[in-house]
Amino acid sequence: MELPIRLIATLVLASSVTAGMATAAPNFASDRAAILAHYAAEARKADPGFKGFSAAAGRAFFLAHPAGARPATPSCSYCHTTDPRNPGRTRAGKVILPMAVSRTPSRFTKLSKVRLWFRRNCQSVYRRQCTAVEKGNYITFMASQ
Repeated sequence: MELPIRLIATLVLASSVTAGMATAAPNFASDRAAILAHYAAEARKADPGFKGFSAAAGRAFFLAHPAGARPATPSCSYCHTTDPRNPGRTRAGKVILPMAVSRTPSRFTKLSKVRLWFRRNCQSVYRRQCTAVEKGNYITFMASQ
């Protein structure tokens, strides 16, 4: 099911607020929503008919084994496991915190870091830069996990 970006941002923000409770904790949900809004704006520039991101498409992207992928990194799930709630491992054996936002709430909250990792990993797995839609779908999927 595809959800419009405004609905996703509203749901993410609403889920992070506890009625009557002020908190000094970082507001990761609003930071993530801002990043999704950034990618939605980029997606609309490329396709004015853009309707919103899809967690299902993000899941498919995450699990895909693209043709022409590098043998050392044939898919996102190769290093991050097929269940993004679990920790992964780099090729060198270093532990990677889970990609799922439910397990690592600070995921996808700093645009500079998100750009860096998409640039590196999309090139490594897909041998190209990912589109704004692919990035938004991926984040949407991980935020649903």
